[in-house]
Amino acid sequence: MDSSCIFIEGMKFYAHHGCFTEERTIGTWFVVDLYLYADTTEAQRTDDLEATINYAEVYGKVKSEMAVSSKLMEHVAGRIADRILRDYPEVEKLRIRLKKLNPPLGEKIEASGVEFCRTRK
Repeated sequence: MDSSCIFIEGMKFYAHHGCFTEERTIGTWFVVDLYLYADTTEAQRTDDLEATINYAEVYGKVKSEMAVSSKLMEHVAGRIADRILRDYPEVEKLRIRLKKLNPPLGEKIEASGVEFCRTRK
């Protein structure tokens, strides 16, 4: 298999995730970076969108998962990873990075987050 990495970086969402009630009430900005590893040989050969992963569709799925309030970023990122692997059987591996901008940690912090890789079993 000729594995390529299709990526979508910097997807910004205003969402309501966090352990504190205020975070889930007020919300804040999050950034998602997603890297999908799949065989794109057919798309390279044919120039056909049906032969690859549609970025707009992936964005829509990430957006819908980000809209579901959760306490932990690990939970949100895990849901996104599960959905992508379920909906795109051609994805053999993915890497996801989820950042919460300006987290309420009592100090000036740009971001906190979680990043992991998941491989199809």
